[in-house]
Amino acid sequence: MYVCLCKAVTQQQIEDAVEDGYSYAQIRQKYGVATDCGCCGQMAKQMIREKTATLPPCEFSEAC
Repeated sequence: MYVCLCKAVTQQQIEDAVEDGYSYAQIRQKYGVATDCGCCGQMAKQMIREKTATLPPCEFSEAC
């Protein structure tokens, strides 16, 4: 599913970036999500929250 139509960013790209430890700001910078019309920003944030919640704590923590 496309999350950002302006930049053609998919849900899979965002989920993969979260698994690689990217934050919303980093995903925004890498893919340009929410930098044109901004309509996808809230959806992207929600997807990141949901994906982060499914990862083991060490996947996104610098403490590990």
